[in-house]
Amino acid sequence: MYWSQKERKCNFELNRVYSKEEFIKLREEIIKQMKKIPYVDKKGNVYEYGEFYPTELSTWAYNETLAQEIFPLSKEKAEKNGYSWCEPAVKNFDITMPAEKIPDNIDNAGEEILKEILGCAHKGDCDHQCSTAFRLTDYELKFYKKHDIPLPILCSNCRYYERVKVMPALKLWHRKCMKSGCPNEFETAYAPERPEIIYCEKCYQQEVY
Repeated sequence: MYWSQKERKCNFELNRVYSKEEFIKLREEIIKQMKKIPYVDKKGNVYEYGEFYPTELSTWAYNETLAQEIFPLSKEKAEKNGYSWCEPAVKNFDITMPAEKIPDNIDNAGEEILKEILGCAHKGDCDHQCSTAFRLTDYELKFYKKHDIPLPILCSNCRYYERVKVMPALKLWHRKCMKSGCPNEFETAYAPERPEIIYCEKCYQQEVY
């Protein structure tokens, strides 16, 4: 690989071993400069020393990161908050079997379906990085038949995000045990608006065992 003189000098400075005294002195100079000339993003937010890395400098769009899984946002809300958004590439798959034509009963799915290009039911109209189409492997078909599971009508990306949606949020809510007559209160990852019945540990164990 060819390195220019400027690149060699920069590489040398980044990999240079400094003495403790040199390091402390240089660090103080850098902090002073960052406070005097802070970074200002396109929305006018000021980033001084100690601030979190500016989001607009991220090499990844919001919907390409785990943030979209844990704190899902629409494109409009993401851009309003100053986050970049990755537009999915236009896909022109030659779908041979749309989602509505995929057999509901696994017993009606023969090996010929392995040759089909299946259409995703979301048709790209979601924030799940939908691939719009997918195919089944021989192993998948055998697995579905063995366990009597209906064939999927969503692509793998959409299936993944649908699973994430039903996972408890990374937040705790103060709840009361829903067992009749139980006064126990506790913290749980299940939000009050969720449909699950929530018991305290004691009531849960009595119900299960």
